[in-house]
Amino acid sequence: MDYALIWALILAIGVFVYVALDGFDLGVGILFPLLRSKAERDTAIDTIAPVWDGNETWLVLGGGGLLAAFPLAYSVIFPALYVPLIGMLLALIFRGVAFEYRMQKKGHKRFWDWAFFGGSLTAALAQGIALGAWLQGIDVVDRAYDGDWWDWLTPFSIATGFAVICGYALLGATWINLKAEGALHERAQAFVWPLAGATIAFIVAVSAWTPLLDARYSARWFTWPTMIYALPVPLFVTGAMIALWRSLKTDNALGAFLSAELLFLLCYIGLGISVWPDIVPTSVTIHEAAAPDKSLSFLLVGAVVLVPAILVYTAAAYWIFRGKVKQGGYHH
Repeated sequence: MDYALIWALILAIGVFVYVALDGFDLGVGILFPLLRSKAERDTAIDTIAPVWDGNETWLVLGGGGLLAAFPLAYSVIFPALYVPLIGMLLALIFRGVAFEYRMQKKGHKRFWDWAFFGGSLTAALAQGIALGAWLQGIDVVDRAYDGDWWDWLTPFSIATGFAVICGYALLGATWINLKAEGALHERAQAFVWPLAGATIAFIVAVSAWTPLLDARYSARWFTWPTMIYALPVPLFVTGAMIALWRSLKTDNALGAFLSAELLFLLCYIGLGISVWPDIVPTSVTIHEAAAPDKSLSFLLVGAVVLVPAILVYTAAAYWIFRGKVKQGGYHH
């Protein structure tokens, strides 16, 4: 069995599930200043309250799994991206504190609203910057990071940072559109249109920029046979945008949310096509970075138990708290 490939797929799925789930609740925080009243902000918080902390379980799985299954990649990626990753973790912690304190400290709720927004925005920006810095390549010499402290800060990484902010805001708007009623539902629906346009603009810009970063990226997209897998992706992105537009026209909130998530999935697939089989782009492949097969097979036993358990309780949380949210709590 190719244990390195199996673990690469497990981690890839785990990271995408994190982005798909935590992306929309970070997006709700990013949209907070645009919500007009305390009641609207309270309702928006209620839409994510039952699930937001469980969504972050997948981030722990991704980070822990990378350390255990691909220790070389972990030892290279984290020093290279230390600043944005630490910034992300601190922002997520601060955001979690703000989430809890705004419900307990009634006299300071406005301050904690802004703190929740700031933590959400910073976490999304840091994730996007880390993605861009990872994608543009990491210098490795003698199995160690050989770059400078500020190599992560480039125009490309800043662009991907703002792209992730915009994309998460789109997910947050479609989530509120799905879960809220009345004026908040209509306001969220109005947010979706400009956010969708901006997200597509970022997708086009980053997609055009990425092949220019390294000749290997360009070869994977525009040479035979890998172009067979790559070229349909833009067509599917177009299809997802059409589906989002139709869903909004027919007030199909679930269809709009799933279409926005599909956009993220297609971008994620495109990212995979660009870097495969590297885990440290342009430097280290998954097989070069993998732990010994005996370690990977032992870890796989735990993953076979743990990952389905996480999926079950995640699905249960979303099922239990399904339905619309009105001021004061859930109703079905």
